[in-house]
Formats: sequence, C-alpha cells, structure tokens
Amino acid sequence: MTYLRGGFPRLKGLIGVDAQEMTRYIRESFPGVRVAENAGDAFFIHDPDGDLPAERGFPFATVVTGDHYDQVSRLDRPGVYRVNIGLTKARYSELFGAAPTTRDGDGVWETGFDYSTVDTLLPHPVYAGRHWVCVVSPGPATLDTVRDLLAEAHRFAVHKHANQRARRTRS
Repeated sequence: MTYLRGGFPRLKGLIGVDAQEMTRYIRESFPGVRVAENAGDAFFIHDPDGDLPAERGFPFATVVTGDHYDQVSRLDRPGVYRVNIGLTKARYSELFGAAPTTRDGDGVWETGFDYSTVDTLLPHPVYAGRHWVCVVSPGPATLDTVRDLLAEAHRFAVHKHANQRARRTRS
C-alpha cells in the first residue's frame, strides 16, 4: 500500500480512504487518544492517562458509518461514512461564518448545504451549533483539509484536557 501526504493511503488506485483507514489514521496520528466504539462508529477522546470520568470524555472527532444518529448524510450508501470534527468557535466561523440558529423538524441545522454531498467540507447537520464540521467520504478534494482540521481539533482537546486537569488539581 502506498501512502499520500499526511499518512492517508492510496486505496485501489483511487485517492481516498475508507472508514477503517480513517479510524486507523486518527488512532495512530494523535497521541493520548482513547477510542470508544459503538455499532461500527468510532469516537476519539483525548485521554492520555485513561482516567477521564465518563462525563468529561467528549470526543474531538468521530467516524460514523451508518444512519444511527441522523439520516441526512445518507450513510446507508455502500462504503459511505462521515468524519466529524469539533472545532473552536473562531475556526468554525472562519470556515462558515456564524453557527446556524434554525433547525428543521428533524433537528437538522438549516444551512443551505446538502449534507449527503461526498468529499466536501460541511457544517455538521446536528452539531454545527457547537462548531462541528463534517466530510462525507473524504477524497481528493478534502483529505488535506480533514488532516489539518483533525490536528487542530486534537490540539484543542489537549488544551481542554490540560485545563480540566489543572482545575482538578486545584480542587
């Protein structure tokens, strides 16, 4: 297997990664990551000592392989998955402007985006209000961006973890 810039593999002659390779990349690229898995989905939590209380174990990124949480990304298509990335408010605003404020009847943010579009950086259909973004089946147009945003999200998670640890130490 040959690898592209950033550690993403070239699969079957196409530039892109499947959900397993994306999970492997995140697991192996960012120190201190604990992976919680459920129904084929992976939740990446910065927990270098493995001692975060469950209520503090919020992920900085996820890889979702099915329509378990929403159906707007149409993850029921063969081989389609979504990588979700939590950003700072400032970074989200640079990419998309202010977070959305109106949801449809299914709880999906009304942003004007087609959340089923592949290989395109999008606001997250449910968590955009918390400054999350997503890419359905990252490919040539988004792999570098995904890699960079994952690194930013991990740095932010490291910072939040250090702050939480400092608060616990003072208590």
